[in-house]
Amino acid sequence: MHVRSRLLPPRRELGAREFALTVLAAVLITLVPVVDHFVPPDIHLAHALVLPVALIAVFVGPRRASLTAGFAVLALVTAGAERMALTTENVLVQLGSLVLLSMLLVLVSCLLEWRRHELAGLRRVSEAVLRPLPRRAGPVSIASAYRAADIGTPVGGDLYAVARTADSTRLLIGDVRGKGLGSIGDTELVLGAFRAAAHRQSPLPELVASLEGSVRWGLNERLDTPAGVDAAERFVTAAVIEIPDDEPYVHVVSCGHLPPLLFHEGVVTALDTADPAPPLGLGSLVGSGYTPTTFRFAPGDRLLMYTDGVTEARDAKGDFYPLLERAAAWGEHRPCSLVAAVTADLRMHAPAGLNDDMALVALQRDVPRAAGVPEDLAVTG
Repeated sequence: MHVRSRLLPPRRELGAREFALTVLAAVLITLVPVVDHFVPPDIHLAHALVLPVALIAVFVGPRRASLTAGFAVLALVTAGAERMALTTENVLVQLGSLVLLSMLLVLVSCLLEWRRHELAGLRRVSEAVLRPLPRRAGPVSIASAYRAADIGTPVGGDLYAVARTADSTRLLIGDVRGKGLGSIGDTELVLGAFRAAAHRQSPLPELVASLEGSVRWGLNERLDTPAGVDAAERFVTAAVIEIPDDEPYVHVVSCGHLPPLLFHEGVVTALDTADPAPPLGLGSLVGSGYTPTTFRFAPGDRLLMYTDGVTEARDAKGDFYPLLERAAAWGEHRPCSLVAAVTADLRMHAPAGLNDDMALVALQRDVPRAAGVPEDLAVTG
């Protein structure tokens, strides 16, 4: 399962909605001169003509908004002609106001249309940069959730990726310094380096060293570093794990990242590594390479990996989200329901929204399938 906010409805749904709104606007505009013919002369409905124009401008687009505005002006002229008051000061003021408001609404519609195209482009970029994780990789089931800090932006500074070798599953989760739209370039850099190297059979320390070299070179070479930010201040906290197919262990290299949570027989434990390394991009501070820490990860066990957008979410009193404390209630959840439980509880904890990017990945080592037993009966949890 992969959870990510949708930016735009399907094209078929959009087409049906636009048609319905256009018909509604046409009916409303047509009713104005009709109703105006039967109401007393001191009652004027001209102000209502701006409503269908606004409706089309906001929810459909500038072209139809322009046509709707023209139709509304025609309806006002018709109503004025019916009352033999077309050249009166009152009708002329109403007509001028309608034209000016319609021009403003069409301009707003143009800006909204540009924003819609921009979001659609960002969605395409996000699908290329942050690909949805597979539901399964070898003997490991996977679920994930993602939310960028910038509203309407599909990708921010948090990242994750999965890769397969011949006999193991490797996963990266990381957090680029910064958040939201401005960190997409660094996110793409880290993910590209991982995807290029993770599938190889090189040991985990060599993989992390390769990531460090690529990230440090890439961050130093980037020409779009914000003013006032030194290249040395750009880094990526990350955790890289490897789950062998045939061994009940998980190997973890932490580069300044938060510890994964292990769910084993209903007990939740934070996997603090014995020798954590500095964040990616600051590898010159590492004296003797990268040392993985090995933890037992038996069939049926689950791992929850996350970024600080989860643990630093604040409630109305300013308290951080107590993930480890809350996770104890979800000890038997499978990856999909575990991610759903965390995200739902996080929304309740911080109803005003999150101030940082957020990424969650839940994994489970499935029980090996016995001969003749369907896979869905062999999986526990």
